[in-house]
Amino acid sequence: MYAPALLATWFSLLLAPVLGAVTWSATPFNPHSVPLAVRTPYVSAWLPQGSGTALNAAWPTFWTGSILGWAGYVKVDGTTYNWLGVPNVAGASKATQKSLTFTSTQSTFVMTAGPIDLTINFLSPVEPSDLVNQSLPFSYYTVSAASNDGGAHSVQIYSDISAEWVTGDNSLTANWTTTTGNVLTHQVQLASQGQYSEINDHIQQGSAYHVTLNTQGATWQSGEDAVVRAQFINNGKLANTADTNFRAVSDRWPVFAFAHDLGSVTGATAPSVFVVGHVRDPAVQYITANNGRQNRSYYFWTKFTSVTAAIDAFVHDFTNAFARANAFDAKVKADALKISSDYADLVALSIRQTLGACELTVGRTSSNGLNTSDVMTFMKEISSDGNTNTVDVIFPSWPLFLYTNPVIGKQLLLPLFAYQATGQYPNKWSVHDMGAHYPQAIGHNDGKDEAMQVEESGNMLIMTLSYVQKSGDLSLIQTYYSLLDQWAQFLIQDSLIPAEQLSTDDFAGTLANQTNLAIKGIVGIKAMSEIASLVGDSAKASNYSAIATSYVSQWQKLAMSSSGQHLTLDYNDNDSWGLAYNLFGDRLLKTNIFPQSVYDLQTTWYSSHLNAFGIPLDTRHTYTKSDWQIWTSALVSSTSLRNQIVSLVRKYAADGLSSQPLGDWYETTNGVAEGFRARPVVGGHLALLVL
Repeated sequence: MYAPALLATWFSLLLAPVLGAVTWSATPFNPHSVPLAVRTPYVSAWLPQGSGTALNAAWPTFWTGSILGWAGYVKVDGTTYNWLGVPNVAGASKATQKSLTFTSTQSTFVMTAGPIDLTINFLSPVEPSDLVNQSLPFSYYTVSAASNDGGAHSVQIYSDISAEWVTGDNSLTANWTTTTGNVLTHQVQLASQGQYSEINDHIQQGSAYHVTLNTQGATWQSGEDAVVRAQFINNGKLANTADTNFRAVSDRWPVFAFAHDLGSVTGATAPSVFVVGHVRDPAVQYITANNGRQNRSYYFWTKFTSVTAAIDAFVHDFTNAFARANAFDAKVKADALKISSDYADLVALSIRQTLGACELTVGRTSSNGLNTSDVMTFMKEISSDGNTNTVDVIFPSWPLFLYTNPVIGKQLLLPLFAYQATGQYPNKWSVHDMGAHYPQAIGHNDGKDEAMQVEESGNMLIMTLSYVQKSGDLSLIQTYYSLLDQWAQFLIQDSLIPAEQLSTDDFAGTLANQTNLAIKGIVGIKAMSEIASLVGDSAKASNYSAIATSYVSQWQKLAMSSSGQHLTLDYNDNDSWGLAYNLFGDRLLKTNIFPQSVYDLQTTWYSSHLNAFGIPLDTRHTYTKSDWQIWTSALVSSTSLRNQIVSLVRKYAADGLSSQPLGDWYETTNGVAEGFRARPVVGGHLALLVL
């Protein structure tokens, strides 16, 4: 054990700032990758920031790292500056980035272009209380200009996107159209589409949209990247002409551009509003009884009869959407600051990433109308497996849904419940996911999904009860009571001494007698006791409660190291230990079946096992998970240790050693990200907000 003074000095050194090539102010910090337009698994554009990359020093990328062509210029008194992307066209110099600020919904850059400062705001709305708005697969970005020398200056702005937004294979042929009117809309899509088909994680179905208001001085053009960009550089406006030579995405790189003439600028101009997005219909395929198939559509179709109508409403709603976003950001920040400023920073980076893996859908009636009573949300297991509605990916992200709107959480669970209630899934434990390949949720009727028997059964019981507790809605437990009971009975068989199997941390491999997995199973049994009580089944409630209590008593003997100083990773391996993050379920549900002494014991142990960037996941490796560390921070009985754990995760998120969207799996000794990126499990960072 370290002496307190030595420990304090050591910890302050751990949190010393990491110096990168950053020449601008960053609030709250420079993340590995900056979210630009992050709404769905296919509207997911990021700036690979690393140790210091300006908005105009790299191309924006899809979450995978593949380039999304997206370029911006500004012309000031006849001189052209590049503010977005790295287009290679003669006649423009680089604007200079002054600042970067991100919140839960926005990323804002200030760039200096000679005597003008540009403010570029990327707003990906987060509107969980409005399901129509949350389901719209569009994102805003705005550009405003202001003189920085007190003089008046002639200013024109330009932006384009490329056809890279519609495919994961740039050799494929795209076509496009531009519509004019009050709203200018470029629409681009693959000439030959594959329903529900992905290439390199890009959907090969639907259309990308680039939109702006047709205000005075607005012009548009489609065509070869170098030609369209040169048109603006040389003339300060576009030609209002369409290239109709449809071709491969990489054949003279077609782009879809807008320009706005802001006139003579002194004070800050009203923002010029642009929209990017991607729409497909149907959106998700879902399995029904007797191995049937159902095509599901975005929920926004319940309000809008066409994409054009949805776009028109979205672009005209910017002022109100911006106000709602600012209010949401302020509430999240205020709540998170009650923990710490480092915690508020981490939460702000996590919200878009989580919801950006989700799509809200509506089913169809027998006459093919929209069935507004059939609403389901689908989540892509981004980067790790590509599965649909993976139970142990929903579970770590669950705190975000409890915090923002538990109804969306219910909608994530419904596809899993409804499928297994048809009797098509043959195993007695919960299914691992709804389908091997997003956006298909076609089940596993062969029962050969990735087996996480205790993991997923416990997860479903814990999430279900926590939803009921937050919402007061008993419909899930009333409709699917027998299924919940089936999983609880399985947990009674396999939780106290779990057979060799995977936990959610499947990259670490199978293991028998897992202490932390047993915790989950026992909490799941206790959750079923509470569920039974809520539906009036007092006999089962009493029986399951007694079993859970008995298991805790036995578990304490099995799980304790011979030294009595810590829990083991697996029974009888006295030198092993790990993060006992599944105790979070006991705290979340307020079941309190594990004694406080267990929490106190682990607090003391963790306090002496902090590495430079956090606590290892377990003794098999020195890597860790950011979500499980935040869950662990919620369990320790020391506020100081809680804040230390949070600060080390935040330190990793700001270390500049990666340029990919925040990875939840990383090395505690040096802060290097492991194989994951952009996964929705970072919703687990909101764990401290839901206790």
